[in-house]
Amino acid sequence: MDIAIHNAFLPHTDPEASLAFYRDTLGFEVRNDVGGGTMRWLTLGVPGQDVSLVLTPPAVDPGITDDERRAVTEMMAKGTFAILTLASRDLDGTFDELAAAGVEVVQEPTDQPYGIRDFAVRDPAGNLLRVNQL
Repeated sequence: MDIAIHNAFLPHTDPEASLAFYRDTLGFEVRNDVGGGTMRWLTLGVPGQDVSLVLTPPAVDPGITDDERRAVTEMMAKGTFAILTLASRDLDGTFDELAAAGVEVVQEPTDQPYGIRDFAVRDPAGNLLRVNQL
């Protein structure tokens, strides 16, 4: 079987703040930018990689109730709704750059008991991003 991950989805609450974070702070390239206002979808990716990150308005499915949409938004703000794991060859250097850029730090670089070294930050919507040492 020939199969690959093509897209991963994360919700956003402010497309301009998310664009600035993923494009300007993390260095992702913009692959698509559609819609507008509260219905703006951004597709970004690491240059040279085929996988894209699609940033969507939260809970846009028409079958979701207003209460469910509020719950999703509250979970996003706490960083408990979605997680994205990234990786870096220079974990400490990457952490230093993100901290210097004012990114919200959740956990500094740590040797985890399960064998990896990583740190955690939040994106502008509150999504948790863990960065693993390659």
